[in-house]
Amino acid sequence: MIRVYVVVEGQTEESFVGNVLAAVLWPLQIYLTPILLGHKGGNPNYARVRKDIMTLLKQDRTAYCSTMIDFYGLGKGFPGMPQPESLSNVEKVKNIEQAVRADVVAALPDGRADARFLPYLQLHEYEGLLFSDPEAFASGIGQQHLVGRFQAIRNAFPTPEDIDDDPIAAPSKRILDAYGAYSKPIDGLRAAQAVGIDKMREQCPHFREWLGQLEALARN
Repeated sequence: MIRVYVVVEGQTEESFVGNVLAAVLWPLQIYLTPILLGHKGGNPNYARVRKDIMTLLKQDRTAYCSTMIDFYGLGKGFPGMPQPESLSNVEKVKNIEQAVRADVVAALPDGRADARFLPYLQLHEYEGLLFSDPEAFASGIGQQHLVGRFQAIRNAFPTPEDIDDDPIAAPSKRILDAYGAYSKPIDGLRAAQAVGIDKMREQCPHFREWLGQLEALARN
């Protein structure tokens, strides 16, 4: 049995990791446990994220630790910030992930953090994943009439992960503009279950890389 704790910033990500992503990894005997940041979620500044990561790696030295934190609205203090504007968003995210990993590994030299810590930042936010299948997304939240609108949003970007981080046009803001009653914890889970991990893997390259890292633990 391979245990992986995943530090998440909110209830939506907690439900996604615990109910949707975990189900895909169970057959590989990889067991995910979402850990709500600071036990209550909220602002993901680096001091809070780092504290939880270090605690988990120290308390259970046979388990792995990962994160699912949105790049959009990323809190203060993260290593590697700010990133040059000339870089693509995925390059910025990967650089920050590498900087976070280096910081944690340096702080825990005898804890095999280099092998046990797999940082992941979501590009740009969780809701981007839901646009991997606009039809399933709309159906999952019982709003089939929004298929065309969701598809138009998806078609405007190379991948769902590229849906931008503008404060008024981030994925969640676009959803709320189309469907004001959207509830992140409830609708976000229903939509993810309808879309499915396979479609997210197919459409979202950075998410696919993370999922591949987790699956690879079964081969270590």
